[in-house]
Amino acid sequence: MRYYSDDYFPHASTYVKYLQDFAEGLGLNIKYNTEILSIARQNSYRAGLTFSLTDQYGLSYQCSILIVSTGMSLPVIPDGLQGIHYAEGYESISVDPRSFEGKVVLILGKGNSAFETASNMVGSASYIHMISRSRLRLACQTHYVGDVRAINSELIDSYQLKSLDGLFESELGLEDQAIIKKGRRLYLVLSNAYDEAKRKYPDKLPDDNAFGTFGSAYDRIIRCFGFKFDFSVFTDSASPTVGMDDKYPDLLPNYESSTVPHMYFAGAATHSLDHRKSAGGFIHGFRYTARALYRHLQWRYHGVRWPSISLSPVDLTNHFVKRMNEASGVFQMFDVLVDVAVIRNDNVIDYLEEVPFASLHMIKEMTGHDSKQLITLSMQYGQNYSGAGKDVFSEGRASANVRTADLSNFLHPVFHYYEEFGNSKYLFPKEEINKADLYHHVLEDFQTDWTARHSHIIPLRRYVEAIYDADLRYYSAEMCFKLLLTYGTNIPLSCTQIM
Repeated sequence: MRYYSDDYFPHASTYVKYLQDFAEGLGLNIKYNTEILSIARQNSYRAGLTFSLTDQYGLSYQCSILIVSTGMSLPVIPDGLQGIHYAEGYESISVDPRSFEGKVVLILGKGNSAFETASNMVGSASYIHMISRSRLRLACQTHYVGDVRAINSELIDSYQLKSLDGLFESELGLEDQAIIKKGRRLYLVLSNAYDEAKRKYPDKLPDDNAFGTFGSAYDRIIRCFGFKFDFSVFTDSASPTVGMDDKYPDLLPNYESSTVPHMYFAGAATHSLDHRKSAGGFIHGFRYTARALYRHLQWRYHGVRWPSISLSPVDLTNHFVKRMNEASGVFQMFDVLVDVAVIRNDNVIDYLEEVPFASLHMIKEMTGHDSKQLITLSMQYGQNYSGAGKDVFSEGRASANVRTADLSNFLHPVFHYYEEFGNSKYLFPKEEINKADLYHHVLEDFQTDWTARHSHIIPLRRYVEAIYDADLRYYSAEMCFKLLLTYGTNIPLSCTQIM
């Protein structure tokens, strides 16, 4: 994208242009202007055909492996909120700030879409209220990019700096509230109180205290509850199980549907595997999970093992240093994608990049590489550093002592050694990831530059030496010869490679 825009946040049309050039440059076989209306599984598996797809013209397409990457396209519209039809949707409201000139606006929700909407109209609306059931989550505190980003947080300033704008929480569920309309004004009220008052006083207009009214009378109410996956395209024969929060398909660690074999998902729809943990619901994250899916499919259907390089134990530390300073997939998909050093019986190491940690218990099925003795490289924040309301700017937030590297708060490399991964004591991440036989935290660095000899490299080498119970330093040929004469065959591994 750097060749297409100098903007920190490029316009969406710029990305479309990039994708067009990408498709044309690689000659991808894409059929445009095609809407798939139904997906079914064939009753007969002749010729290996499993899925049948039908488009808007009635044309049919067959395939044995299906990858669904249609994103999260349906707005979440809660059924339990009475009068929800009076609310406008984030997906369809005008983006022209002038359309909100002088209006009093209530926004339902406190996520990025809610704050993006508020930021767009804050200079033109009379005032804005925002309500949700849970407290505000700022991305800078939770380290989750799906929470409110600073670029959208103008309403926070206007709320706290003596404006009429306001944010508030309601402990009530949506089913306990209702949107009512009296004349041209809209009100958010307690549903039970409103039903009772409407029965007793059908002509009474609500005011700030009547019927349990929240806030005041509003000119417009906008729902911003996010989006969910559209399951309507699947027939009963091919319908995947609905997963987390009724928003995502239920997936296995290899991105396959938990109930429909050979149906895979890519992109934002896979975010259930790392929801509120990492960036799999966003392009800077799912670009790497999509590549992980490709590598898995190469192995499962074409017998091409996950790309790897072979290393000796002596070379492992240097390669770890290179990867922890350059590995973009492990950095962006922290806690989810990990580099894996697979230790074979002959002591040769197969080094695999950016493997889903949740799939390591089935590493042979996932990658084609088979060993339970593993070293993983992941990126992690401090254990108690992330969360709504956390003071991420507190004094002493950074660890500067290599002896307390495990107290590092900001994103930093963490290594885990599993002598026998798949043993019952190694359960599912993230709760059990630290139940390794040996683990090592690399001291955090302000510039994410982990190349300091005494702070980063030597402690890491000693960690690898502890795993192998061997001296893994490099020695010159002359020194190796002296060690051979002095100690016989009990010489460092690097010497055995040159003697």
